[in-house]
Amino acid sequence: MKLPGLPIISDARKKELCVFQHNVGIKFRHIELLHLAFVHRSISNEAHSKVNNERLEFLGDAILGAVTASLLYNGLTESNEGELAKIKSIVVSEETLSGIARELQIDTMMVLGRGEELSGGRGKKALLADALEALFGALYIDSGFKAASLFISRCIAPEIDKVRENKGKEDYKSHLQEVCQRKFKDYPSYRLAKRAGPEHERYFWIEVSCGGRTFGPGMGKNKKHAEQEAARLALMQL
Repeated sequence: MKLPGLPIISDARKKELCVFQHNVGIKFRHIELLHLAFVHRSISNEAHSKVNNERLEFLGDAILGAVTASLLYNGLTESNEGELAKIKSIVVSEETLSGIARELQIDTMMVLGRGEELSGGRGKKALLADALEALFGALYIDSGFKAASLFISRCIAPEIDKVRENKGKEDYKSHLQEVCQRKFKDYPSYRLAKRAGPEHERYFWIEVSCGGRTFGPGMGKNKKHAEQEAARLALMQL
């Protein structure tokens, strides 16, 4: 069966995609769909084409959310809604997804416009996370929900385990930045409110501002820890 609207790709690109499939343990019926998952809008803008991975990313994001919620619901039977939501927000964050994308070497597969390439697009967390979600969406269209769910579970389950075992760092600052950009189109701003104690046992209090509001202060034995605590307090209220 042919799917409409898929790009034509070279034999060399097909070989690259076949190697990628082998390395990550998936198999596409329509290899052009796999290619499309990696086509960033910057290349389609330069080519005056509407063919890019944004629609696949939209679909993949929804499927990722459903599969992750199911994993959490069935695996953490003693956790309440708030705890489940907190873990979900970490494992589907840009930070986590971009890390998975790098492990799968998606950065080497992305098709970028010249400007995006020159600006370091292959290393941008947002682009990597988007391409991973597009891959999820493409696999769903190509092979169905079961295949997509199994692959997503294989990617996400270890991240859930990291959070549960407290082996993964909870980067509240990165999470707060994502929330502020999404909700307010703004970046968090941190301010030292107070410091106290002798040199060998000094404490810092830091406030964070975002979206016209100030949160905290968060306290820590160094500025980095205090900023993380301030970000955590802000996230609780946002």
